[in-house]
Amino acid sequence: MSEFDFDVIVIGAGPGGYVAAIRAAQLGLKTACVESRETLGGTCLNVGCIPSKALLHGSELFAEAQEGTLAKFGVKTEKVTLDLEAMQGEKATAVKELTGGIAFLFKKNKITWLKGHAGFVDKHTLQIGDQRHTGRNIVIATGSSVTPLPGVDVDNERGVIVDSTGGLALKHVPDRMIVIGGGVIGLELGSVWRRLGAKVTVVEFLDRLLPGLDEDVRKEAGKIFKKQGMELKLGNKVTAVAVEGDTAKVTIEPASGGPAETIEADCVLVAIGRRPNTDGLDLESAGLETNERGQIVPDQQFRTRVDSVWAIGDVIPGPMLAHKAEDEGIAVAENIAGEHGIVNHAIIPNVVYTMPEMAGVGLTEAQARDAGHEIKIGMFPMMANSRAKTNREPDGFVKIIADAKTDRVLGGWCIATLAGTMIAQIAQAMEFGATSEDIAYTCHAHPTHSEAIKEAAMAVRGKPIHV
Repeated sequence: MSEFDFDVIVIGAGPGGYVAAIRAAQLGLKTACVESRETLGGTCLNVGCIPSKALLHGSELFAEAQEGTLAKFGVKTEKVTLDLEAMQGEKATAVKELTGGIAFLFKKNKITWLKGHAGFVDKHTLQIGDQRHTGRNIVIATGSSVTPLPGVDVDNERGVIVDSTGGLALKHVPDRMIVIGGGVIGLELGSVWRRLGAKVTVVEFLDRLLPGLDEDVRKEAGKIFKKQGMELKLGNKVTAVAVEGDTAKVTIEPASGGPAETIEADCVLVAIGRRPNTDGLDLESAGLETNERGQIVPDQQFRTRVDSVWAIGDVIPGPMLAHKAEDEGIAVAENIAGEHGIVNHAIIPNVVYTMPEMAGVGLTEAQARDAGHEIKIGMFPMMANSRAKTNREPDGFVKIIADAKTDRVLGGWCIATLAGTMIAQIAQAMEFGATSEDIAYTCHAHPTHSEAIKEAAMAVRGKPIHV
């Protein structure tokens, strides 16, 4: 009889957790996964990445019809109306299909789903409801949750003050929406409701949107969102939010000091970030503690200071991105199985799924300079790309940052309708240690948006063709 119930127990069935469980099972380990939701997939598939993309796509189709883009290409429509219930239904269908797909993969790989919340009893034992289960190895993959704004009470059911979960499930299009936070989540959801008819105001503490992205992307993003009709209150902080009936009154003042103003809306979206889900795990019972940010800090193999406990995804330092967690899930399973799982954290793509999309990988220009690199930069505007011009998608650019001495690519940044897909080429090139010349001399199909990457690489040496 085995000393433990399972070789591996994964806590959490989000992108990191479910992938870790599947990979562990593929490697022949007896595996269980703890998940308290009624469906697998975690925040990403249930109330995050996937449903937001369904609404982004649906709202983009609506805008193309309503704002005349289709008419420009000869697609004539009668008066365009919105059936929000149908759009939300399509979102729900996508979520059901994908979460159901994970359940199928669990059955296929003989993974035991332990339903409930887990807390440590000791370094090998978990309490899940009224049952205890033991694992030779335990992987913490509990993800993250919305960071609350002090003094602001979110009520997703009522729909006046909502977080990202409530912002995905509104039953009607608000006339006026205030988005608190100019990061990825706020801009993605804000752009959905703007396209569907809301007047959207974004309040951001910093003087630019999208902290963490390259400065040229951040500058251009501000111009694009203004052009699209968003009102941007940059360099402002929220000091109070009051609800009167179905109206929220948001008081803001300049971050640097100055007179306050109050703006009203019928929906306020709080999107100031996310925090690790480490509370309630009884980590101390396993001999673990968190850092000042509530994160668990593992080694490069994702093993914590307790040899039987591992951690991946949003609960450890690094960007809170689903694809980072997925790669870590594969790596941690391989390490547990005695293989050599690694993740190159220097090359993790980051994508903002607005229209156009904004994406980057590697170092920003400022980071490259701060690291002591002498650099060369190549930029190419999408308005000079034949496919983007033909599609009437002129906004954006591609930016390649290369080391001036070695020509090795240090980072790449894009704003384009297909930036999220395009950035994969730069990421893969960087993974292989490519130079800008390698990209420039790689034949790209014509006409495609990706030709802008080739031209930006050529621009590093000052020799683009189409500008």
